[in-house]
Amino acid sequence: MSSKIFSAAVVGLDAEIVEVEADTGGGELGKITIVGLPDMAVSESKERVRSAIKNSGLTSPKRHVTVNLAPADLKKQGPSYDLPIAVSILMATNRIIITGDSKKMLFVGELALSGEVRAINGVLPIVIKAEKAGFEKIFVPVANLMEARLVKNIAVMPINNLRELIDSLEGRKPIEPAPFCDIDFDNAKIIYDMAHIKGQDHVKRAMEIAAAGAHNMLMVGPPGSGKTLIARTMPSILPNLTLEEALEITKIYSVAGLLSSERGLVLSRPYRSPHHTASGVALVGGGTWPKPGEVSLAHRGVLFLDEFAEFPRQVLENLRQPLEDGEIHVSRAAGNLSFPAKFILVSAMNPCPCGYAGDQEKNCVCSQSQIINYKKKISGPIIDRIDLHVEVPRVNFDKLNSETMSEESPAIKKRIEAARCIQKKRFQNEPFITNSEMSSEATKRYCQVDESSRKLLANAVDQMHLSARAFFRTLKLARTIADLEAVENIFTAHIAEALQYRPRVE
Repeated sequence: MSSKIFSAAVVGLDAEIVEVEADTGGGELGKITIVGLPDMAVSESKERVRSAIKNSGLTSPKRHVTVNLAPADLKKQGPSYDLPIAVSILMATNRIIITGDSKKMLFVGELALSGEVRAINGVLPIVIKAEKAGFEKIFVPVANLMEARLVKNIAVMPINNLRELIDSLEGRKPIEPAPFCDIDFDNAKIIYDMAHIKGQDHVKRAMEIAAAGAHNMLMVGPPGSGKTLIARTMPSILPNLTLEEALEITKIYSVAGLLSSERGLVLSRPYRSPHHTASGVALVGGGTWPKPGEVSLAHRGVLFLDEFAEFPRQVLENLRQPLEDGEIHVSRAAGNLSFPAKFILVSAMNPCPCGYAGDQEKNCVCSQSQIINYKKKISGPIIDRIDLHVEVPRVNFDKLNSETMSEESPAIKKRIEAARCIQKKRFQNEPFITNSEMSSEATKRYCQVDESSRKLLANAVDQMHLSARAFFRTLKLARTIADLEAVENIFTAHIAEALQYRPRVE
């Protein structure tokens, strides 16, 4: 006798429906064979399934059982197929008879030897795929319930163990579907507030512009000038997530296995700060089975790279594609995948190896060649992709000791949200949502300038040796500055301020 139920495979950040078929007869008695391009974790599931069935009060099959995971050319990985394999075997051997339409049900979950159902990675994209494919019910581990119930129009059935699932499928003790989760994005706790930063008004202005248009930023200054603290305040001034953005981020964290079981949805914008010893794979993603890297984990949030010049040059070169396209393409033997990577890059570095070049208090001990070589660690193409270059000088004692509080993050956040609303309305028919994401063609269309501004830009291109990319990024930055002032046209003052953030020509 044969049986067929449904499960799903996570491919990148999406999922594909997998048919789990079981057939008895032929071969060695009591043996379970799994085919359909399984990895080692899937192949080992037969031992977990055998023990789970026995410890759930049922007898293991005495006949040979062949389990097929279709489509056969799709690589299957991980332990999430344990539960559907167990159900399919029990159906094929007449151990259970399902009440209801099994073609409208989908099963995922890892089995312990005791029959308990353990959490798996990637439940959210699986539930989204199941809902789109027309399934009515999906059975998931209780530990994955918080993320699974974020999807409407499908009954999410949480299960603790295999025995509980069997009783429900046979109609003895039906499991109640979990209710849909209500979402509140306006509850993020502010840990680092802009009000805590003493002085550095020009840097905070640059941060405001970067947050308003999702522009990349580089801070250069001596040790202790506040670069790291300033970067940590960025999430406090970013707008609240939309539901669409939150689901995008949650899918990434679910696939990466970083989603908390206590909170199914990522409610605040990510802030990632990898150490400068991080590898290229850790930064952009990859591995034998490609997983998201730091650039994707920072999607719709902030990627802070401290000690920017200390990162290996080849690692930083991996940032070219995500900084330009907002996504990263990972090619491995296991397949070619794309992960979203629309983040705000905030980076910080010292002006020289000792850190005190140009400092008013301490003398630099580096030679000119050492300083030049230090700056050469960051290539021109990477520098060209950064919109705001800001010097962060040492803060004097009077400002550090001052009791006067600076402007708080919520007040700055309101201005940024107003600027983002202008962009949302402007780009309502476009595939992007912020000024920094505009293509060259869109920049020409939405960043018209008057004659005096055009002359200023022409002089800047000649004197500052701006590349075509730098030219368009300057226009996007000026567009954001104008949006912060809530004016429709870009004026000369906006262009002039945007040009101040380009790196100095040496």
